[in-house]
Amino acid sequence: MNKKIVSTKKAPGAIGPYNQGNIAGGFLFTSGQLPIHPETGHVPESIGEQTKLVLENLKAIIEEAGCSLEDVVKCTVYLKNFNDFPTMNSIYATYFTNNQPARATVEVTKMAKDALVEIDAIASVK
Repeated sequence: MNKKIVSTKKAPGAIGPYNQGNIAGGFLFTSGQLPIHPETGHVPESIGEQTKLVLENLKAIIEEAGCSLEDVVKCTVYLKNFNDFPTMNSIYATYFTNNQPARATVEVTKMAKDALVEIDAIASVK
């Protein structure tokens, strides 16, 4: 199976040995996106600001691959505190308004950069 690496400066660069995304088998697989501003490296404090930035970073990678958020078939959301679910969910719903993907949401103990949220996605490539 051939693999094509997807990379954009509109999302933060990898902070480890991985790519922002890979296309394989007709799908785009993104790495988990953290709430890191791609130009400044700043991580906002609130769950609302972090969720929006994560989704903007994810959207940038998806669009770099020639896809849109409507092509996303599956997301996994990682939350540091599940009490943040309502805020994350309300912002998430503004990005996935039609043809929503399948989703899993889990609480985790700790994430890189002490983030409160991280999201990865799988999208169908046209």
